Amino acid sequence: MDETLDEPPTSAVFLDSYHFSQVIFNNVEKFYVPGGDITCCYTLTQNITPRRKDWVGIFRVGWKTTREYYTFMWAPLPSDLSSDSVVNQQINFRAYYLPKDDEYYQFCYVDQEGMVRGASVPFQFRAETEDDILVVTTQGEVEEIEQQNKDLLKENKELKENCLCLQKQNLGLQEQLQLAQEKMKELEGEVCFLQTGNLELRRAQELQAGEMSSAQMNLAAVREENEKLGKENQELQKGLESLRSSCEKLELEASFLKEGNKQLMEQDGCRERELQQLKERNQEVSSEKEQLESRLKTTLDHMDLLQHQTQDLTKELEEKNHLFQILQWKKDETDEENLRLRQKNNELLMSLAESPDYSARVAVPPARVPAQAPGSATLVFGNPYFESPETSAENMPSVKKCHLCGEVFPDDMGPHQYEDHLRSHLLNCPYCDETFEESNRQVYNDHMYCHSLE
Repeated sequence: MDETLDEPPTSAVFLDSYHFSQVIFNNVEKFYVPGGDITCCYTLTQNITPRRKDWVGIFRVGWKTTREYYTFMWAPLPSDLSSDSVVNQQINFRAYYLPKDDEYYQFCYVDQEGMVRGASVPFQFRAETEDDILVVTTQGEVEEIEQQNKDLLKENKELKENCLCLQKQNLGLQEQLQLAQEKMKELEGEVCFLQTGNLELRRAQELQAGEMSSAQMNLAAVREENEKLGKENQELQKGLESLRSSCEKLELEASFLKEGNKQLMEQDGCRERELQQLKERNQEVSSEKEQLESRLKTTLDHMDLLQHQTQDLTKELEEKNHLFQILQWKKDETDEENLRLRQKNNELLMSLAESPDYSARVAVPPARVPAQAPGSATLVFGNPYFESPETSAENMPSVKKCHLCGEVFPDDMGPHQYEDHLRSHLLNCPYCDETFEESNRQVYNDHMYCHSLE
């Protein structure tokens, strides 16, 4: 549908964002006969600056964006671009590219940014009908119609002058609106700066809360100050929200600049006073932050002192643990030696019971045959590892003896009872599964205190 290969600049902006009064279309017919070229005449007002990529398109009535054009032609540039007066232009659309249906269409002037600057009245492409035949009237009626036309032309001229005045006023109001929007952006920038400062204060508070959690009772006063600062920050946030609502009011009032320019200036003054109050409030918050930082420094010094004490206690505990490990190692060696001796003793007893000499001596009464250890004839003082059968079962020492309290248990005592007795002398750490003896309760208490400091 386009006469050139280049696509015109378009926009997805909707109708309510366009300015249709900057280009005025003239001599637009109600309908054009299909198959013929048409000429589009338009006037560029003082409110628009024509550019090289401006174009005039034919749109079907009901279009939403400038992308819905049917065909277009590039708008020619005026010969004198520096002139501030209105300029009349015209474009010729060839019949081959025109619509073939009888829908309603209209001309639209679109700038190189894709924004509509002017639109014509609707028209159709259809053949002439009887309804369009000129009706001949009398001379009096002709004069009356001419007089009405003169009155209408005069009224049209006055309306155009009023339109130009209104356009000038609109430009002035738009400039004032732009100034107000710039002021509003400055206020929003300052509000954003205050919000950033508030966010930094909150982050500082969170950092302080994390660092002071281990000090507990000593930091109660600082926590109260933090809560107070949080309430003040909430009040400051409310003030910022109030400022935002005032800015929204400013946007609404900007649309009514025609009625209340003086009222807008008064509101700007109020906002400047509010901003000054917010700056003063920010200075107060900064001073309170410095006080909190000094208190935090004092608290951190106290925490360093506690850490040094904790390190000393940890070092002492490590020395005690090392001593305990040495004692435990010695105890394990002693237990292993005792176990080895017990096993050796049991083996000797079993070999003695299996010996035939031992069985023969058991058969002789003890009154006639004295008990004598094998090979005792060659020993001056006898065999120290031999006992008579009568006394071996009675006087044999028990192999189950508590190495912690020295208590001796009978041989028929089960291993589980013996282990329960040993556990009663031990203290188990619930944090690291380390075991301490009951006699080392002070070491156990120091060990538990170190876990409480972690």
